[in-house]
Amino acid sequence: MEITNATASFAALSQDTRLKAFRLLVNHEPDGLPAGEIARQLAVPHNTMSAHLSVLARAGWVVSQRQSRQIIYRASLSHMEAVIQFLLQDCCAGHPELCSALLDNLLVDNINGCTTK
Repeated sequence: MEITNATASFAALSQDTRLKAFRLLVNHEPDGLPAGEIARQLAVPHNTMSAHLSVLARAGWVVSQRQSRQIIYRASLSHMEAVIQFLLQDCCAGHPELCSALLDNLLVDNINGCTTK
């Protein structure tokens, strides 16, 4: 991931409603949620939520799929992984033992069914 892609990704999440929407979608993996349900759970007007989901989709944080008359949104876990890898790529100046606690915590949380509640 290039730094320009990373900054665009961070910018998309730097707004309260978009961050809440992404966290909600992570919590509902792998099924995702319809756009209307996301708007309802976050108490955001549908047209406003649509604009927020478009920003998240352009930045790579969410993917959508039409199912009948609904659009189902899912968190892009592969994008989240790429961003985390970008943040950690130069971790500890080549001394991975210094980062072991951080990496162990990420792994343990993931194994224990980490959610973003």
